[in-house]
Amino acid sequence: MIAILKREFNSYFYSPVGYVFLFVFFAASGLFFLTGPLYTGVADISSVFSMMFWIMMIIIPVLTMRLLADDRRLKTDQLTLTSPISLTSIVVGKFLSAVVIFSIGVLMILFYAVALSLFTESMNWVGIWGNVLGMMLLGMLFISVGIFVSSLTENQMVAAIGSMLMNFLLFSVELIAAIVPFKFLQEALYSISVFSRYSQITSGIFDFRMILFFVSFIICFLFLTVRNMERRRWN
Repeated sequence: MIAILKREFNSYFYSPVGYVFLFVFFAASGLFFLTGPLYTGVADISSVFSMMFWIMMIIIPVLTMRLLADDRRLKTDQLTLTSPISLTSIVVGKFLSAVVIFSIGVLMILFYAVALSLFTESMNWVGIWGNVLGMMLLGMLFISVGIFVSSLTENQMVAAIGSMLMNFLLFSVELIAAIVPFKFLQEALYSISVFSRYSQITSGIFDFRMILFFVSFIICFLFLTVRNMERRRWN
């Protein structure tokens, strides 16, 4: 698994994908930081995290679109499927490589908070850590979704667009629940709402059940990815 992680991490910088992802992440967060806290003079970077949510929905699928789709397109997945390495190790290694790249971007936003704290004593660190935790959990969820979609196709653009649509669907659950006429179905949809739990974490409400909710979703999508690869192995 560690070997897969290292190989996939390095591959991000053998191609433009890693550089483009980090450039867009840094440029967007820097712009939101400049036009938000620095422009208004308010020591609150929650607006930066809020705006980055929409950027994440778009650029994380770009980060994950090639993880399995490219192997399938180049037919190198045949070597993977017949190798002695477990499919779980392969999927988790690829997942962690994308998480490491994403974490570098999140650390930059945390750097903005540290820099801002040098000029004020009114920083809300509880809220900041809540936003960091929420962003990491949400990013990992988007990455797991992206890997799953990438395992379904050999076309990178299809994988990216499919991931974006699934990410949007995950955050539209509450909107769908609001227009569903059946109460039992509404309650079922609200019980799997990602947005409500994300909002609570970013508000500084730390509840282990919310963290477990995200972890469960991540494991579920990784499991589906492994199962899809196993199906292709035996076919």
